Amino acid sequence: MTTLALAGDVMLGRGVNERLGAARPEEPWGDTLTLLHSADLRIVNLECAITEHDHPWSRTPKVFHFRADPRAIDVLRTARVDACSLANNHTLDFEEKGLLDTLAHLETAGILYAGAGRNLEEAARPNLLEGGVALIACTDNEPPFAAGPDRPGTNYLPVSLAPEVMSRVEEAVGEARDAGAKTIVFSDHWGPNMVERPRDVFRRFARGVLDRGADVFYGHSAHVFQGVEIYRRKPILYDTGDFIDDYAVDPRLRNDRSFLFLLSMYGSDLERLELYPVSLPYARVELARGEEREAILERMASLSAEMGTVFDRSEDRLVLELV
Repeated sequence: MTTLALAGDVMLGRGVNERLGAARPEEPWGDTLTLLHSADLRIVNLECAITEHDHPWSRTPKVFHFRADPRAIDVLRTARVDACSLANNHTLDFEEKGLLDTLAHLETAGILYAGAGRNLEEAARPNLLEGGVALIACTDNEPPFAAGPDRPGTNYLPVSLAPEVMSRVEEAVGEARDAGAKTIVFSDHWGPNMVERPRDVFRRFARGVLDRGADVFYGHSAHVFQGVEIYRRKPILYDTGDFIDDYAVDPRLRNDRSFLFLLSMYGSDLERLELYPVSLPYARVELARGEEREAILERMASLSAEMGTVFDRSEDRLVLELV
């Protein structure tokens, strides 16, 4: 049995980076550290470059550029993050140099990554973690960031059931199995921002990924959490929301609310899924309590029920056990 902790977007740049100048590295994680440390493995989507290179991407229009100083590595190490998805629309915010610096900092710290690399082969390659867990990562965001045969970048993959897209999924899953993977987590930074429900094509794509051998679909990008679907006894986390950031808060969609997702896996089989609600004050995360917790739990229960997923309610979390 392996317990995976999955969190959504971890953005350590801009205002978070400023706060880190006078903060201990554990502070952004608030009181979630005990839960994170209780898992066997921890995976996050790293939504910034870690670099001192200060020239932002300017080859195509881009509004936001997120960069964290190298001290951000200590933040990831404090949470014992085992692997980062780097397939997203901010990995090259400070050009290829920023990406290469990020890779080097993660490698020095012993933190694995997937979804970006020094070329397309590396960006598309699954990474095998301890316990036979493999991470595959891709994104349909920011096509100009896509890696090429000799160009650093992200593992760009459109959301489509086209044969050429599904064959790339099959190839990555097969490579992970050949490397010894018992559990395959497919991370996808996909779709538009501030959307509460995935469109039909996204649901069909996620199911297609699981049909081709992945065990967990781990989505993010919308900045708000979406419902959970159990498809053929496999979990689809359509969007895991945000986890640490400095973003402005939409008063209706409440992108300052999310979850820490704990999955108990026995090889390719999901046995237990626990969702711990969190709140995101400026530049940190903390476990939700009181009326805030109730609102978050109620919203996720409702969104998931629309997909046929009925959670049991514990005092502080939602629980699903497959028997």
